[in-house]
Amino acid sequence: PDSIPQEPEKQQPDVEEITIEQLRQGYDNGDFTIAEITQIYLNRIDRLDKNGPKLNSVIHINPDALAIAQALDEERKQGKKRGPLHGVPILLKDNIDTHDQMPTTAGARAMRNSFPLRDSPLAQQLRNSGAVILGKTNLSEWANFHSQHSSSGWSGLGGQTNNPYDVTRNPCGSSSGSGVAVSANLSVLAIGTETNGSIVCPANNNGIVGIKPTVGLISRTGIIPISFTQDTPGPMARTVTDAAICLGALTAVDSTDTKTMVTGRKAFNDYTPFLKADGLKGKRIGFFTKPMGDYFRVDTVMHQAIAFLKSQGAEIVEIKEIATEDINGPSFQVLLYEFKDGLNRYFTSLGPNAPVKSLADLIEKTFADSIEMRYHDHELFKQAREKGDLNSKEYQDALKTMTARSRQGGIDRVMNQHQLDALVAPTGSAAWKTDLINGDNFGLFSSSPAAIAGYPSITLPMGNIDGLPVGISFFGRAWSEPMLIEMAYAYEQSTHHRIMPVLE
Repeated sequence: PDSIPQEPEKQQPDVEEITIEQLRQGYDNGDFTIAEITQIYLNRIDRLDKNGPKLNSVIHINPDALAIAQALDEERKQGKKRGPLHGVPILLKDNIDTHDQMPTTAGARAMRNSFPLRDSPLAQQLRNSGAVILGKTNLSEWANFHSQHSSSGWSGLGGQTNNPYDVTRNPCGSSSGSGVAVSANLSVLAIGTETNGSIVCPANNNGIVGIKPTVGLISRTGIIPISFTQDTPGPMARTVTDAAICLGALTAVDSTDTKTMVTGRKAFNDYTPFLKADGLKGKRIGFFTKPMGDYFRVDTVMHQAIAFLKSQGAEIVEIKEIATEDINGPSFQVLLYEFKDGLNRYFTSLGPNAPVKSLADLIEKTFADSIEMRYHDHELFKQAREKGDLNSKEYQDALKTMTARSRQGGIDRVMNQHQLDALVAPTGSAAWKTDLINGDNFGLFSSSPAAIAGYPSITLPMGNIDGLPVGISFFGRAWSEPMLIEMAYAYEQSTHHRIMPVLE
């Protein structure tokens, strides 16, 4: 008898560098299902993160991920599409509460059995938008506010996260796992959080896009805090477009986070109209030169970027200083006070079964744990414990000074004086060798002006040094995300500096 024709074997989709739009088209065309894509990412995490190069970027896998994906497939079959994130896999930094089978730990061993009583508003918005939460990412423990000489990407619970371009090098932090996972194509998107540099630095070291929004654009409720004044979550992605799409899904007002209810807040549900290929034309940009001069190879790449900005019709004004008086000292005092207050409030939110009851309880448990104490001193816990409450004069004075110097006396002053649309600077140097004994060697960084002011910044790849990526940051006034997205998109679309790490 004639042979029975065999069905051609279905080719497995290639998710490397896949975008949200390409996913949507594949779902629409029936090329693959959400469940198939989810399984591919889970397989990649197993193969590349836990084995192979051992990136160690994912600290928990969501056991419900496939079931969520299958349910979202059913919705699509029935004609229901929740929006642009429907069926898009995402990872969350493990300081963001999810009410599911995953704990929220901040990477701390004392928190390994901490299961929040409810989703954070951020997690709920992602679920409502149809995103598939694949798991949680490793991070610098307690978002890197714990020790004097810590190693970014290290946590007592998760160990050391490694850079996908060279596993001996550091991913930066504190959103280390989020940056590594997106760069290594273990997810389409990830969420990071920043107090000062914790989104933009790992985006820099891992060759991706990071958006640190204005404080108050995205709710911080249900996120393990450092600072009420400076903390913000934000999207991390391989393209400006994907980061902008994710940002728009997260901007709902939250009555339990007063920063989202301030007068003058400008939020959009869709930032894609600001993706303009000519977004640099006619812009007046301040080139913040203070980070320059110590790393000549970064300087070279940055000067090439400045020349490109000019070629696209931007006018460049060199700015040596942004804040004329010290802002780091007052900011550090604010962080100590707000860390104590915020942590104690967070532990209370976990209810009577919380594994840690207070900052004092955390100190006792941490200092008795030999793994936690092996490399790092956790002295910042003690410094925070010694502070009073938020009514203390020292705190109020530091907050007032920090705000005035970083905003009216800083970014706002410089931008008004020079009639600027934005500021630009190198985000950081190339990734350094990870050193658990001596801690981080950041080289240069430019995150502080925007971070301390609570203002937005966007970083994206601007080139590489011997195969290690370095980024460029656009930052500016409060609520200027649309303007920054325009510029970052225009820069990206004409340069395409993103390079994919070789892992297999």
